[in-house]
Amino acid sequence: MDHLLSPYRLGGLELRNRIAFPPMTTRLSGPDGHVAAREIAFLTARARGGAGLIVTGPFLAGTAIEEPAGLLRADDDAFVPGIARLVDALRREGAAVGAQLTPGLGRLARPSGEAPVSASAVDTPDGRRCRELSGAEVEQLVTDAERAAARLAEAGVDLIDVDARGGGLLDQFLSELWNRRADAWGGDLAGRARLLLATVAAVRRGAPGLPVSVRLSLAQHLPGGRELAESVRVAAMLARAGVDLVAAQEGAAELPYLVVPDHHQPPGAHLAAAARLRRDVGVPVLVTGATTLGQAETALAAGDVDLVGLGRALVADPDLPRRLADGGRRSRPCVRSNTCLDAVRAGRSLSCAVNPMAGFETALAVRPAPRAQHVVVVGGGPAGLEAARVAARRGHAVDLYEAGSQVGGVLVRAARPGFKSELLDLVAWYRAELAELGVTVHLDRPVRMGSSVLAEAGLVVLATGARPVRPDISGLGRSEVVDVLDVRRADLGRRVVMIGGGTSGADAALDLADRGHRVTLVEAGDEIAPGGPSVSRAALLAGLAERGVPVLTGTLVHSIDDDGVHAVGPDGPVRLPADSVVLAAGVLPSRELAAGGVLEDPRVHLVGDCASPGTLGDAIHAGFAAGLAL
Repeated sequence: MDHLLSPYRLGGLELRNRIAFPPMTTRLSGPDGHVAAREIAFLTARARGGAGLIVTGPFLAGTAIEEPAGLLRADDDAFVPGIARLVDALRREGAAVGAQLTPGLGRLARPSGEAPVSASAVDTPDGRRCRELSGAEVEQLVTDAERAAARLAEAGVDLIDVDARGGGLLDQFLSELWNRRADAWGGDLAGRARLLLATVAAVRRGAPGLPVSVRLSLAQHLPGGRELAESVRVAAMLARAGVDLVAAQEGAAELPYLVVPDHHQPPGAHLAAAARLRRDVGVPVLVTGATTLGQAETALAAGDVDLVGLGRALVADPDLPRRLADGGRRSRPCVRSNTCLDAVRAGRSLSCAVNPMAGFETALAVRPAPRAQHVVVVGGGPAGLEAARVAARRGHAVDLYEAGSQVGGVLVRAARPGFKSELLDLVAWYRAELAELGVTVHLDRPVRMGSSVLAEAGLVVLATGARPVRPDISGLGRSEVVDVLDVRRADLGRRVVMIGGGTSGADAALDLADRGHRVTLVEAGDEIAPGGPSVSRAALLAGLAERGVPVLTGTLVHSIDDDGVHAVGPDGPVRLPADSVVLAAGVLPSRELAAGGVLEDPRVHLVGDCASPGTLGDAIHAGFAAGLAL
């Protein structure tokens, strides 16, 4: 990783390496817009971990036109001391500090009273009508940007990043999709780019001498949206205006899984477009988009990009750069579940599926246990692995018992190379962590009621997972029927019927379609992968539609025989020919060891799916909490 760890000079700014933490809305600072201790602690951990550049924010430049809506603020001098405290904390850890500055969200905002604003009177993603900004209001945005930039400079930031990312207000002015103005702020590309260029000029006036970057969506992937060639022209305008860096990404607010690629997208999804921009314009480029370390090193060596943004990777493991510098020591992998983004989109503070400390640095710490004891963990799934790791870190002697031939539980069964492969990386990380911490792992060792293993333990963590639901369907015992978690190892026929449209069933259906099977997805309920909006759910539904997978909701399967799968749907009986049938009807807690008063035993902690089936993040957080409680 010589190139990734090499120093870089951006304008007059010296960076210790090419790794950047890009700006994230975290909701760690509360509704008033002041920088809070949680925000400082979160970002300081990433600076201490060795990132060369930390870009904070986004900071809202003005509130006369748009409400703060959970963003940090730089619209008043009262916010400067808090920003300065953040800058000082990051700089003490050796990181250069950037701050993203935004004029607002425009059509993506949810104001409490009036309609949201935009370049023109267009609709929001959820169907509300926007109010077109007046010419005087557009001028006010420019004035606000200059004043806010001056405040950021006063607070001591090293760089200001102008927010023109997918879907924000500046992006709305740039795109023909949303800018239909007939005045100087619309029309051809030069008119549509006028506000962005005026904002850049205002930032340079407000913060003379500071490097300026622009975060730009290169291809929106929306019908009628901006394509790469047009964004290259915009970047050329920015280069002529003296911009020091373009932070490249793709997608739009309507396609969040392209902006922040989840596990349904290939890693390094934005690299090709970023390289084209670098080659055609020559301006320094920072790339984001789930870039792997290997991809980053190759792109830097080839001169395709200059800096690499590792946002979610540094949420999962803030010490990743330091580990690389120490000789490539393993880091906890991001599994791209987008738990972090979903939490913020839902109005909660940032959290991470695999790193329970993320966002809670001021509240949580792994400290030595008051008294070291012998801890037995039963079950080597994610909850058990995390409980064993934390218990061992706290000084306990830990034995982990796994009934199967390898640890990982559902993570190993659900993943394969190329599909959710980050889950396999996570299991490998846990194996290495437990080995280094001295945890004794017993494989092929089921633990039963009355076992001496339980009787002799000082503390016990039961993490025995869940078992598949077996619905009342005739023919479930037939040879062509397999459980969804066994799909990876099964020899399936060409025609596959997936019974169950929860997340696991829908994910497996998408994977099988990619592998050439003709899949039909059957769900008794009204929705596929229910549970509220999320980035991954949007990607999942889009993927099924793109691959032409028939989805039958409100359809109840009652039997399987030689003629296929028989069900009743909204329009009556349905027969689905099938070479293979995959059952994904959900799970129930597996509590065989929790009978006979075991739960009343004060030594025993029940965690993960055997307590309450949930997500990967639920399991890991429960294991972490149990490890702290031992």
